[in-house]
Amino acid sequence: MPVVSSLLLSVLDIVGVILSLYIWVLLVGAVLSWLIAFDIINRRNRFVQAIEDIAFRLTEPLLGPIRRRLPPMGGLDLSPLILIFGIMFLQSFIRHLGMAL
Repeated sequence: MPVVSSLLLSVLDIVGVILSLYIWVLLVGAVLSWLIAFDIINRRNRFVQAIEDIAFRLTEPLLGPIRRRLPPMGGLDLSPLILIFGIMFLQSFIRHLGMAL
């Protein structure tokens, strides 16, 4: 296998791992927001504040534009689900691209 193909496959693998980690960050942010909304965990806890801030800063740049384009759904936020489906599509595309090399 040529060196360039090996390098490209390695880069695609790393991108796939980063996308998988981002899905986990989205899930943590969504579950954390539910736990805060149902008053299961205390938002005044510094650890909870730190996790919430990290999740918000990592996810809001991609979730914000999706939220602005979605119609109001009575308090139901489907933007994380739409973004996860988009990431899964991108991961599938990367896998097929890797198989074509």
